[in-house]
Amino acid sequence: MPVKNPPVSPPQGPASNSSVSTLLGIPKNTPLLWGETWSLALQALRANKVRAMLTMLGVIIGSACIVLVVTVALAGRIYITSLIEGVGSNLIYGELVHTSENQHAALADQITMADMQAAREQLPNVAVAAGTHDLDMTVVVNGVTKPVKLVGVTEGFQEIRRLLVLQGRYFDQDDMITRSKVCLLTENLAKLAFPNESPIGKEMQVGDLRFTVIGVFRERTATFGLTEISENSLIVPIGLIQYYTGEDYLRTFYVQATRAEDVPGLTTQVTELLKSRHRPSAEYQIQNLSSLLDASKKISLALTVLLIVVAMIALTISGIGIMNIMLVTVTERTREIGIRKAIGAPRNAILYQFLTEALLISGTGALAGIAIGVAVPIILNIVLRLIPAAAGIHIPISAVSVVLAFLVSCSTGLLFGYLPANRAAKLHPTESLRYE
Repeated sequence: MPVKNPPVSPPQGPASNSSVSTLLGIPKNTPLLWGETWSLALQALRANKVRAMLTMLGVIIGSACIVLVVTVALAGRIYITSLIEGVGSNLIYGELVHTSENQHAALADQITMADMQAAREQLPNVAVAAGTHDLDMTVVVNGVTKPVKLVGVTEGFQEIRRLLVLQGRYFDQDDMITRSKVCLLTENLAKLAFPNESPIGKEMQVGDLRFTVIGVFRERTATFGLTEISENSLIVPIGLIQYYTGEDYLRTFYVQATRAEDVPGLTTQVTELLKSRHRPSAEYQIQNLSSLLDASKKISLALTVLLIVVAMIALTISGIGIMNIMLVTVTERTREIGIRKAIGAPRNAILYQFLTEALLISGTGALAGIAIGVAVPIILNIVLRLIPAAAGIHIPISAVSVVLAFLVSCSTGLLFGYLPANRAAKLHPTESLRYE
């Protein structure tokens, strides 16, 4: 008897239980299937190179902005901090601001050399202490009387204020002890008083006083006359000021802390020291540069946040561009999606392919943007090395900004690429095949 053929069951649907990988004996989610997904994504991008490049442009700009934003913020913070520290590192300064109306009592409340010595010996974490006493004087330059400021300084003043000696030398210990009639001029005053010649060794008359010029100096960071050093100033050993005026006290008192973290505590200790050595009615204004440093950090933070918002807006715009292009791509490739589903491609394979395309666009754009963002400070650093006036200036590159730019850019691509990818994965194979 003839053998009957077994009944053939009807197909269960093209995408229900089978796929090309399954028919070949390859289980789902294997490295081979992922490799196929990457290969198809790369082929799709190569087929539309111009479109892919234009879509990447927004990501390139956004990721470069993130790197440059952090670079600008770091460079700005370092520059502002260097300017503040140029006035004096870990600096605490103070002066008498109020006393009684009685002149003898007022003199008793003034900050003295003994107070400065007590700060050196009694307070911990004091690296250097110094003081100044300044007078408003005049000099005659080419027959014209010009106002100048005569500043008497103690030992340690140059170290605290970080003065730069441009010509000659600074005071030595013998100058301080013997009250030598020597002085240092500011750069501007030296040019006025001794044009076209070196002032070193020359005599200079200030009021009724005569001094021998031993050096020319300038402040490391310009304070624009907000300290005792003005544009036209000369400094002398403080013993000379005390000898000529008979005033044995300091107008400004400086203390330098050994470490930056010691500044707040030492500021309080200096205030308590002065109050303990003088009358309770005397008031002293003791300040440090911490408030300026805090203000600079806040300004830098605000600037960073503002620029990051701008970078995020650029990345959001680029993400919207990716989404729009991917939606157009899904529409154009509807028939291709239908064919893949008809031969057994699962929904996840379609989803992962379009997400991979979005990731490739955003990731490649991020790498290009990061390269630009890193190249800019590198080129600027090379240029700054060739400029003598910019010696010592360095623009930092933050590794955190590089990682952040890459992760944010890739996340943007995946986030905005999910909607088109999900729409492609949900297309019905029959309707996709009939799409024209």
